[in-house]
Amino acid sequence: MTARWPDLSGRLSDGSHVLAVRVYYEDTDFTGVVYHGAYVKFFERGRSDFLRLAGVHHHALAEGQHGSALAFAVRHMDIDFLKPARIDDVLEIGTRLVELRGARIVLLQEAQRDGDLIASAAVTVAVIGADGRPTRLPRTIADRLRPA
Repeated sequence: MTARWPDLSGRLSDGSHVLAVRVYYEDTDFTGVVYHGAYVKFFERGRSDFLRLAGVHHHALAEGQHGSALAFAVRHMDIDFLKPARIDDVLEIGTRLVELRGARIVLLQEAQRDGDLIASAAVTVAVIGADGRPTRLPRTIADRLRPA
Protein backbone atom coordinates (compact mmCIF):
# COMPACT_ATOMS: atom_id res chain seq x y z
CA MET A 1 0.00 0.00 0.00
CA THR A 2 1.30 3.45 -0.89
CA ALA A 3 0.08 7.01 -0.49
CA ARG A 4 -0.48 7.28 -4.24
CA TRP A 5 -2.44 4.01 -4.51
CA PRO A 6 -4.05 3.42 -1.10
CA ASP A 7 -6.36 0.63 -2.35
CA LEU A 8 -3.83 -1.19 -4.53
CA SER A 9 -3.64 -4.08 -2.04
CA GLY A 10 -7.39 -4.17 -1.40
CA ARG A 11 -8.77 -3.82 2.10
CA LEU A 12 -9.32 -5.75 5.29
CA SER A 13 -12.99 -5.79 6.28
CA ASP A 14 -14.98 -7.84 8.79
CA GLY A 15 -12.24 -10.43 9.33
CA SER A 16 -11.47 -10.97 5.66
CA HIS A 17 -9.58 -9.38 2.80
CA VAL A 18 -11.14 -8.06 -0.42
CA LEU A 19 -9.20 -7.28 -3.59
CA ALA A 20 -10.68 -5.89 -6.82
CA VAL A 21 -9.41 -7.60 -9.99
CA ARG A 22 -10.36 -6.53 -13.49
CA VAL A 23 -10.63 -9.26 -16.12
CA TYR A 24 -8.37 -8.56 -19.09
CA TYR A 25 -8.22 -10.17 -22.52
CA GLU A 26 -5.22 -12.27 -21.40
CA ASP A 27 -7.42 -13.85 -18.69
CA THR A 28 -9.95 -15.22 -21.16
CA ASP A 29 -10.09 -18.21 -23.48
CA PHE A 30 -11.18 -18.21 -27.13
CA THR A 31 -14.86 -17.96 -26.11
CA GLY A 32 -14.31 -14.74 -24.13
CA VAL A 33 -14.87 -16.46 -20.78
CA VAL A 34 -12.26 -16.32 -18.01
CA TYR A 35 -9.95 -19.30 -18.43
CA HIS A 36 -10.05 -21.58 -15.38
CA GLY A 37 -6.31 -21.16 -14.71
CA ALA A 38 -6.74 -17.38 -14.37
CA TYR A 39 -8.66 -17.92 -11.13
CA VAL A 40 -5.55 -19.49 -9.60
CA LYS A 41 -3.71 -16.22 -10.35
CA PHE A 42 -6.59 -14.11 -8.99
CA PHE A 43 -6.68 -16.13 -5.77
CA GLU A 44 -2.87 -15.93 -5.43
CA ARG A 45 -3.05 -12.15 -5.68
CA GLY A 46 -5.73 -12.13 -3.01
CA ARG A 47 -3.64 -14.27 -0.65
CA SER A 48 -0.51 -12.18 -1.24
CA ASP A 49 -2.27 -8.89 -0.58
CA PHE A 50 -4.06 -10.35 2.46
CA LEU A 51 -0.62 -11.13 3.89
CA ARG A 52 0.74 -7.72 2.91
CA LEU A 53 -2.05 -5.83 4.67
CA ALA A 54 -1.65 -8.07 7.73
CA GLY A 55 2.02 -6.98 7.86
CA VAL A 56 3.51 -10.24 6.57
CA HIS A 57 5.79 -9.72 3.56
CA HIS A 58 7.18 -12.50 1.37
CA HIS A 59 10.62 -10.87 1.10
CA ALA A 60 10.89 -10.59 4.90
CA LEU A 61 9.97 -14.26 5.26
CA ALA A 62 12.53 -15.33 2.65
CA GLU A 63 15.24 -13.20 4.26
CA GLY A 64 14.62 -14.82 7.66
CA GLN A 65 13.48 -11.64 9.37
CA HIS A 66 11.18 -13.70 11.60
CA GLY A 67 13.83 -16.16 12.76
CA SER A 68 14.72 -18.48 9.91
CA ALA A 69 13.93 -18.24 6.20
CA LEU A 70 10.32 -19.22 5.48
CA ALA A 71 7.99 -19.47 2.51
CA PHE A 72 4.39 -20.44 1.84
CA ALA A 73 3.63 -23.27 -0.57
CA VAL A 74 0.15 -24.18 -1.76
CA ARG A 75 -0.36 -27.81 -0.78
CA HIS A 76 -3.95 -28.30 -1.85
CA MET A 77 -6.62 -26.30 -3.65
CA ASP A 78 -10.27 -27.18 -4.29
CA ILE A 79 -11.96 -24.81 -6.74
CA ASP A 80 -15.63 -24.66 -7.68
CA PHE A 81 -16.42 -22.77 -10.88
CA LEU A 82 -20.03 -21.64 -10.61
CA LYS A 83 -20.63 -18.95 -13.25
CA PRO A 84 -18.63 -17.45 -16.10
CA ALA A 85 -16.80 -14.15 -15.84
CA ARG A 86 -15.94 -12.20 -18.96
CA ILE A 87 -13.57 -9.52 -20.19
CA ASP A 88 -13.88 -6.15 -18.39
CA ASP A 89 -15.75 -7.67 -15.42
CA VAL A 90 -14.50 -6.42 -12.06
CA LEU A 91 -14.27 -9.30 -9.62
CA GLU A 92 -13.91 -9.01 -5.88
CA ILE A 93 -11.54 -11.65 -4.56
CA GLY A 94 -12.35 -12.37 -0.93
CA THR A 95 -9.86 -14.19 1.32
CA ARG A 96 -10.67 -15.42 4.81
CA LEU A 97 -8.50 -17.35 7.25
CA VAL A 98 -10.26 -20.56 8.30
CA GLU A 99 -7.53 -22.38 10.22
CA LEU A 100 -3.97 -21.74 11.33
CA ARG A 101 -2.27 -24.64 13.04
CA GLY A 102 1.42 -25.48 13.19
CA ALA A 103 2.74 -25.52 9.64
CA ARG A 104 -0.69 -25.38 8.01
CA ILE A 105 -2.89 -22.46 6.97
CA VAL A 106 -6.36 -22.99 5.49
CA LEU A 107 -8.10 -20.17 3.64
CA LEU A 108 -11.45 -19.77 1.95
CA GLN A 109 -11.42 -17.61 -1.15
CA GLU A 110 -14.28 -16.36 -3.30
CA ALA A 111 -14.54 -14.51 -6.58
CA GLN A 112 -17.68 -12.39 -6.79
CA ARG A 113 -19.10 -10.07 -9.44
CA ASP A 114 -21.59 -7.52 -8.11
CA GLY A 115 -22.23 -9.75 -5.08
CA ASP A 116 -22.79 -12.83 -7.25
CA LEU A 117 -20.51 -15.79 -6.46
CA ILE A 118 -18.52 -16.80 -9.56
CA ALA A 119 -15.93 -19.21 -8.11
CA SER A 120 -14.73 -20.35 -4.71
CA ALA A 121 -11.61 -22.10 -3.47
CA ALA A 122 -10.54 -23.84 -0.30
CA VAL A 123 -6.76 -23.48 -0.11
CA THR A 124 -4.32 -25.28 2.18
CA VAL A 125 -0.94 -23.61 2.44
CA ALA A 126 2.14 -25.19 4.01
CA VAL A 127 4.72 -23.13 5.85
CA ILE A 128 8.14 -24.38 4.74
CA GLY A 129 11.73 -23.62 5.70
CA ALA A 130 14.68 -23.03 3.40
CA ASP A 131 15.12 -26.81 3.17
CA GLY A 132 11.59 -27.20 1.77
CA ARG A 133 10.33 -29.06 4.84
CA PRO A 134 7.24 -28.04 6.81
CA THR A 135 7.93 -25.81 9.78
CA ARG A 136 5.77 -24.18 12.43
CA LEU A 137 4.64 -20.64 11.69
CA PRO A 138 6.27 -18.24 14.18
CA ARG A 139 3.84 -16.89 16.78
CA THR A 140 4.57 -13.28 15.74
CA ILE A 141 3.29 -14.00 12.23
CA ALA A 142 0.36 -16.12 13.42
CA ASP A 143 -0.74 -13.26 15.68
CA ARG A 144 -0.72 -10.86 12.71
CA LEU A 145 -2.90 -13.16 10.62
CA ARG A 146 -5.49 -14.11 13.24
CA PRO A 147 -7.01 -10.68 13.89
CA ALA A 148 -7.04 -9.88 10.17
